[in-house]
Parts: sequence; structure tokens; C-alpha cells
Amino acid sequence: MAKPIILSVDDDPQVLKAVVRDLRRHYGRDYRILQSTDGPSALEALDELEVRGEHVAMVLSDQRMPGMDGTRVLCRSGAR
Repeated sequence: MAKPIILSVDDDPQVLKAVVRDLRRHYGRDYRILQSTDGPSALEALDELEVRGEHVAMVLSDQRMPGMDGTRVLCRSGAR
């Protein structure tokens, strides 16, 4: 069975890299850690994962991002 997924979303590459590194270190054994650099691409990734029948356990998002803030990302990701 495939590991459930944690998706991290942040527009700052250095912050995203650090968050993903920490998530992999603490949870990588039990979860697949994926990343996205903005809200629209995160939602596209979630759509693709849903089509493939993959389980997303958590979406972790930065709040202040250009184009789509974290609240919108989380609201739209929860509607799936």
C-alpha cells in the first residue's frame, strides 16, 4: 500500500526546502512528502493525486503567497 501524502506549499524556495527537509526527517518513514511553490500548482497536484487514488493526509501551506493565499489553498483542498 502506498504511503499517505503530506503536501507542503510555500512560495519561498528556502522556507519550502527547510520545511520539506524537516517533514522528511520526522515523517518520511510513514508519509510521502511532496511540495508545491504556489496555490494553483498545489491544487493541480491534489487533482492529479485524487485521480490516481492517492491518499493525502495533510496539506501544510504558507498563508502569505502571491495570487492565492494559504487560506484559499486549504479551503479548496478540503473541498475534495
